[in-house]
Amino acid sequence: MKYTLSLILFLSLSFTVFAQTPEKMSYQAILRASDNSLVIDSNVNIKIIIRQNTPTGEIIFEENHDASTNSGGLVSLEIGTGSAVVGSFNTIPWENGAYFVETQADINGLGNYNITGVSQLLSVPYALHAKTAESITGTLTADRAAVIPFTDSRTITTEDINNTLACTRNATFTLSENFSEMSIGDTINLEAHNGATLTVTAASGVSLNYTASGNAVFVSEVGNVRFGLLRKSGENAYIISGQ
Repeated sequence: MKYTLSLILFLSLSFTVFAQTPEKMSYQAILRASDNSLVIDSNVNIKIIIRQNTPTGEIIFEENHDASTNSGGLVSLEIGTGSAVVGSFNTIPWENGAYFVETQADINGLGNYNITGVSQLLSVPYALHAKTAESITGTLTADRAAVIPFTDSRTITTEDINNTLACTRNATFTLSENFSEMSIGDTINLEAHNGATLTVTAASGVSLNYTASGNAVFVSEVGNVRFGLLRKSGENAYIISGQ
């Protein structure tokens, strides 16, 4: 059977730095076939690539994992514990710019990897970064993203920027033209909960994933959550992942 793999990334939302052995972080993904069926109870090869500054930027770290999916199509691994190909995870300079995780999967063991997902690391691994810091003076505070209930269709607002939309009923989120309040690089976390369908659509004059007036659909199953990330990439352009 030919597989066109789609990947749901939980990296930015379930990101964990382990207190005792910090040179790794948890990672989960769901693999689906071209007919949207789950790839269950299967051995898979996963390639993890960390790029700096942009989704196509310099490869800072690359490793391979032999993993397996469970009965729900879920694969779990720890980045930093695979077979290193490029660089070393514990020497990544986390303080230098944005980082993106690119995932490739090979489900037939033939070395035929497909790019299945690219996701920005929204939280710098501070426990890792702290190992390179000589001292910290003063009080550290961290802003927490607000969770905004999303139950009715509407257009984007300033309140949404860098926060989380939690969709619990079928609704459409429209990206309006010339929304200058959102800066290039700003993001919005997207969640579709418990059977709800979240549709993100670009208005006239706006592109989504390089498609004019494009749209993306997040369909959640009852008892589960579907995650996504929206990022502004241009004056009237956005990219989205996770659908």
